[in-house]
Amino acid sequence: MKAAIMGLVCLVSTLAGNALITSAQAPQTPTDTTAPSYDMKAQALLDLQGVNKKCVDLAQAIPSDKLTWRPSADSRSFAEVFLHVAGERYGILSMMGSTPPVGFKAKEFEKSTTDKDRIIEDLNQSWDFANKTISDMSNADFAKLLPKLGPQANEGDVIYILVVDAHEHLGQLIAYARQNGIVPPWTVAMQKKKAEAAK
Repeated sequence: MKAAIMGLVCLVSTLAGNALITSAQAPQTPTDTTAPSYDMKAQALLDLQGVNKKCVDLAQAIPSDKLTWRPSADSRSFAEVFLHVAGERYGILSMMGSTPPVGFKAKEFEKSTTDKDRIIEDLNQSWDFANKTISDMSNADFAKLLPKLGPQANEGDVIYILVVDAHEHLGQLIAYARQNGIVPPWTVAMQKKKAEAAK
């Protein structure tokens, strides 16, 4: 009797496992036919514009002598992170064929300056480049396949990578600022607004 029950348990387990494997291998048919409510082009531009403004505001708030500060010897400095953000706009968008400005040298860009005005100028110029590149894309371009990046990769994925990367480095810069006792300007503005409202 025990053997029969054990055999039945094994059979059910095997059938259930096979069903899971089959369903995992079968292409999934979407059941939601509702029109998308998310406009990736508009949202990406909004996000990237917001990140650039915060980067520029933060660069302006950091004393010039702190731009070479780094949390450890193997980490980027403030200046290098700002320039990394600017340079990646050219580098990431070039994955879908956009051409960086003449003279842009990706390998040298992060260490190209520690001058605050130049860093801010580089951030703004690279934002202009990203803004124009994305604004010039059609909705169909976002779905255009890029097989070199993967079988189902498309140009929309490149924009997504750019947005995620920008937010990652903004967080890094905020952490750097906080370690140096620098409160981000937008936080200062919010705290001031709250204090005024509380009066």
